[in-house]
Amino acid sequence: MHSVELLPDPATERAVRDVWRRLADAGLPSLAAHHHPTNRPHLTLVTTDHLPPQTHAHLKHSFAKTLPLPLRLDGLLRFSGRTRVSAWAVRPDEGLLRLHETVWRTLRDAPGSGSMNPLLDPVRWVPHITLSRSRGTVRAELPDGLFPRTSDALPAILTGWWTSARHYDSGPRTVERLGP
Repeated sequence: MHSVELLPDPATERAVRDVWRRLADAGLPSLAAHHHPTNRPHLTLVTTDHLPPQTHAHLKHSFAKTLPLPLRLDGLLRFSGRTRVSAWAVRPDEGLLRLHETVWRTLRDAPGSGSMNPLLDPVRWVPHITLSRSRGTVRAELPDGLFPRTSDALPAILTGWWTSARHYDSGPRTVERLGP
């Protein structure tokens, strides 16, 4: 599988990694336990069976014109199925939605890109940064204090920037920079 991903600025990456660490410290599933050097907070725009080399130049041009983009994390999402996922919701602005549509269309129309994940289609996309993945029947509760807070009642809105993009190839587990 090949994915095209946006990466956050260093301060936002530290904040997400802090949440990963807090989950792990609480004995909960966390991406902190995934120690491969390619594991880092990201926003997946598209996944596909193949990423044809001729699309790289087009994607790099799109990212060079567009990044950085504002980033806003706001609230917790949960996805269920074979794998349970907890994630920090990304609240997209118009620029992020346009970029996502451009990347989706580029790969959809590229000869040889293969099958794309329909959950990432712009009409279905739920942008997020994954915090944890788990399998099994036990549903763990997330601890208080997991997110930075502005009050005792609500998680803070975390703002930052999407500063770069990459291509991740899950076969050899390699990354290639696509954006500034």
